[in-house]
Amino acid sequence: MRNGAAPFYRRTVTDTSCDVIVIGAGAAGLAAAAHLAQAGREVLLLEARDRLGGRIWTRREAGVPVPIELGAEFIHGSAAITRSLLAQAGSPVVDAAGAHVTLEEGEPQPREPSWPNIQAAMRGNAALAAHDMSFDDFLEQLGGILSAEERQRARTMAEGFDAADTARASARALAAEWTGDTLGDTTSRPHDGYEALLAALIAARHGGRPRLRLNSPVREVRWARHAVEVSGEFLGAPFTATSPRAVVAVPLAVLQSPPEAVGAVRFTPGIDAKRTALAELASGPVVKILLRFASAFWEELDHGRYRDVSFFHAPGAQIPTFWTCAPASAPLLVAWAGGPRARAVAAGVSPQQLAATAMQSLQRLFGRHVDIRAQLEGYYYHDWQQDPFARGAYSYVLVGGSEARAHLGRPLEDTLFFAGEATDTEGEGGTVTGALHSGRRAAHEVLGG
Repeated sequence: MRNGAAPFYRRTVTDTSCDVIVIGAGAAGLAAAAHLAQAGREVLLLEARDRLGGRIWTRREAGVPVPIELGAEFIHGSAAITRSLLAQAGSPVVDAAGAHVTLEEGEPQPREPSWPNIQAAMRGNAALAAHDMSFDDFLEQLGGILSAEERQRARTMAEGFDAADTARASARALAAEWTGDTLGDTTSRPHDGYEALLAALIAARHGGRPRLRLNSPVREVRWARHAVEVSGEFLGAPFTATSPRAVVAVPLAVLQSPPEAVGAVRFTPGIDAKRTALAELASGPVVKILLRFASAFWEELDHGRYRDVSFFHAPGAQIPTFWTCAPASAPLLVAWAGGPRARAVAAGVSPQQLAATAMQSLQRLFGRHVDIRAQLEGYYYHDWQQDPFARGAYSYVLVGGSEARAHLGRPLEDTLFFAGEATDTEGEGGTVTGALHSGRRAAHEVLGG
């Protein structure tokens, strides 16, 4: 024990002991548990929710021919680990690339490509090589290279794609991401939804089966070197579990929450070594509402002009981005806002009000062509900001936090190991692929490298 102290736990009839406890059954926790079980370790996998997947949440609805993805939806870049698991599950990957249309002078118009110019301005930038700065400050310095419209598109991209506050986000981190593989030419979806990936992770546990306990939020982790006791509640009754090591695979914002917050995990002693890393990362807010219509009306407008469109943009609208299920045809549009805009539009309003706001934004796009409200049949929504076991969508790096992901993922005393997309160091932060990488990396660390 640390400093020669006596063991801090005692065996009771409610105790469960194992080789490794994994806290959180999202993509990272499942990946860690599967790898550890394959290596023959006895694993206890604890999940606060009544389901697996964390910020992956796939639903099926009658009359909708595609999965309803309340959380993660796309595969960005090569994402080899994600594609491999989907292949193991027998689930094909569908290329989602398609045309972009934006509202200009009252009409949806094909969007002129500006992405290559933005990437070129970022690649090898001497100012960023010298020192980090906020993305807003960086865009100001690019005034002589990028047009005002291109800079605004870059700002909108950072807010929408990275869910970032551009006044706080690290320009260096965004540049590394945007010029890397994540935003390459390939954007895809799992044909059968991300639940197929979860099935593959569960099936991968053939080397041994982790004991899984759902509806079991962990309230406290008491630890000393090679001695961990977790405590929480299951079916209204307290539980404890002990092991020499634990993998902590909860979202960034849960780790950042004060111990008294609902869904938070208290560490005793505290994980002070993570304080700087936690302060250099943020969890971005998003609004994602899936609007269900009587038909895919946009496919028939203007003699099929928008049939192959993947993304519609309404600059200046409260909810500015919509995407289709292309290449599949389905009566579903996803309404999306990220970053400060998402926080503002969702503040103090009900899901019904958010759906109404999405409809108003969509009406701006197709106002003179169709009565949007008359087409609407319903909507699907989950508030990830208010979800106590998520408290946000996904992570981004703040100014000066270039090493924050690595520091957050570093083990403590060969006892506590950390996984989750916020700890990814392979350029996949904020993605399912990043979560999977981190889970496998944490499992390797538990097993001794």
